[in-house]
Amino acid sequence: MTQFSDERGGELRELFFETAQELLQSLNEEALKLEQQPGEGEIVRTIRRIVHTLKGDAAAAGFQELSELAHELEDALALETASAHASLAEIAFSTADMFAAMLTCYRTQSQLPSTGALRKRISELANDPKAKKSRGRKTKSPAISQPAWTEYEKLAMQGAADRGQHVYHVQAQIDPHCAMPIAARQLLLKALGEVGAILGSRPEAGSTEIAPLVQLLVASPRAGEEIAAKCKIPTIIAQAKVEAIEIQPQPAPKESAEALGLQPASTDQIQAEQLKAEAQPTAVAAAQEHGTANKPQSGSTENILRVDAERIDAVLNLVGELIVGKSMLQQAINEFGRHHPKDSVRGRFADAMAFQSRVLNDLQRSVMKVRMVPVEQLFRRFPRLVRDIAKQCGKEVQLLVRGQDTDLDKGLLDTIAEPLTHLVRNAVDHGIESGAERQRNGKPAQGTLRLDAYHQGNQVIVEVSDDGRGIDVKKVKARAIERGGMPAEQAARMPDNEILQLIFQPGFSTAEKITEVSGRGVGLDVVQSVLQRLKGTVQVETVAGQGTRFRLQLPLTLAIIKALLFRVEQRLYAIPLNAVGEIARADESELHQVDGCEILQLRNQVLPVIRLGSLPQNVAGERHGKIFVLVINLGERKFGLLVNALEGEEELVIKALDDHTVETDLVSGASILGDGRVVLILNLAALAERFSKMRHSAESGPAFGLLLSRSERARSAQAAREAHA
Repeated sequence: MTQFSDERGGELRELFFETAQELLQSLNEEALKLEQQPGEGEIVRTIRRIVHTLKGDAAAAGFQELSELAHELEDALALETASAHASLAEIAFSTADMFAAMLTCYRTQSQLPSTGALRKRISELANDPKAKKSRGRKTKSPAISQPAWTEYEKLAMQGAADRGQHVYHVQAQIDPHCAMPIAARQLLLKALGEVGAILGSRPEAGSTEIAPLVQLLVASPRAGEEIAAKCKIPTIIAQAKVEAIEIQPQPAPKESAEALGLQPASTDQIQAEQLKAEAQPTAVAAAQEHGTANKPQSGSTENILRVDAERIDAVLNLVGELIVGKSMLQQAINEFGRHHPKDSVRGRFADAMAFQSRVLNDLQRSVMKVRMVPVEQLFRRFPRLVRDIAKQCGKEVQLLVRGQDTDLDKGLLDTIAEPLTHLVRNAVDHGIESGAERQRNGKPAQGTLRLDAYHQGNQVIVEVSDDGRGIDVKKVKARAIERGGMPAEQAARMPDNEILQLIFQPGFSTAEKITEVSGRGVGLDVVQSVLQRLKGTVQVETVAGQGTRFRLQLPLTLAIIKALLFRVEQRLYAIPLNAVGEIARADESELHQVDGCEILQLRNQVLPVIRLGSLPQNVAGERHGKIFVLVINLGERKFGLLVNALEGEEELVIKALDDHTVETDLVSGASILGDGRVVLILNLAALAERFSKMRHSAESGPAFGLLLSRSERARSAQAAREAHA
């Protein structure tokens, strides 16, 4: 029994940690609203409801210290003058930070932080002189009007009256100290269901809205006193009011509800529906309450399941194996067709294969959608972050957010949280000027920071832009020369867009002073390394005096990609198909050397090219022969890949390779084809960066060459097969 109790307690605590983060996010959002609209009573009431829910959840999970602190703040917020307190928003922010710190300590089982300073501020809020004067006055409860009952509910009321039953409007006040108001509402519905039928409910049955007042429409043959007695549930219902609704029985008219296509609900039917809603266990109702203090939802939440990400990953991995199996089957069917071109079975095989492919594609898309979450889950944390940093830097900054509904893989969303935080912090600290400087330059004193997310093909674009001073390219170039990472002659030849890429080097910073926020040269290198690991890219655009934009390009999924297969010196490689702009055919004689870089005149454009193999050699020293050119679009950069032969398109399941298997960063993963061959997937961002370094290096030769030894290829093939097995 003890083991079962410990297991359930652990599940409850994990649920609490998950939902408490959502409540804290809501608390931060409401505190930001209160800072912009001081004294707004409805916002204060919403904050109190959030704190009340957090108090009850913490007590249920056994975290008494957090529950007591939340209880003190809840009592202080209950005072009439609380909303007029000058520092209420600051107290809400401090409380949210303290709650977050306490949650971290609970998770790590470390010592809790001291709450003395915060408790003192809450006590000052509770003991405000204005609040003392208001305590002696008894306030009148606002008059509660009848809700607007639907036509269906009105028909049910008339039907109950026709059967000789009384119809009552019940107003029940949930006890303010009740830790689980949704569960309390279910208990009330069950109690009244024993003496009558529930014709209507506000909030509706099954809703997760947290409301202190429950209004019900009850049909019963019992007297109103009995209905009121059933409502008296200790520690659940503080007070209840029952009013009879006068409805005259009348015979059904010719144009009845049946004629209109409506069926008036009988008492038994309505009671059955209500009992179905009551069938949710109290624990489930309490779980539904988490994280919804400020998000009323309509409809039942019975269809919502909490599933561990590992389970979804396991299903996605199985879908990947099915895709590998589909490729194997396709290979077998193609081979059968070559050996038996006139066999009638070949057509049936092809039809079955087409059907399987269609179903498998639908299955893959469905599983991918399960992993997708809106970017809003990440964007929600930045208004508070921008507010704190701007206040610390003494600046006025407004945050504009667009594209919150853009879906992104949950794994990607969690991974880019840190890079995006670095970009936002840098934009506020370095990008946006002080109010006085902006006004001198003819700008409004308040700066603007924008977060935007949208889909572009098979990629998700996340942009961070500001209207600040921009990045000084000359300053970046000078700092690069000063650090000794680049000769002055080489820096002079580099175009501005490549100079800007230097800011992503480790330790690089143009800040004149180090602050608590930034300036140490740590951050942007993390952004680029994370994006490369995710097979994405980061681009920067800047205009002096007008602002800077960072564009993060991310794949929709990391598990399965459409790829283009090609050969270089009999070695098989692949790259994401969405990165290929076009495929051209050229002769070796059309390639020219300029500053140690091979270029190709493609129509009216000069295209730098990367040679993955070695230069062709002959006795006369002349270069001839056809070669394929893959035109790659990598953000704002465009270049060509020289390959020997094309193998076609294929759907590949990516198998990650660790650093011990392949030492080069030019390979991002591997996959297994249907015939058992292993194909290496190239990291285009790393290729472009390596090419850029070699291009401006005096030691670089004319050939690029893919530096992957035979032993590395053998190890990567073995690792891919083991991952597949």
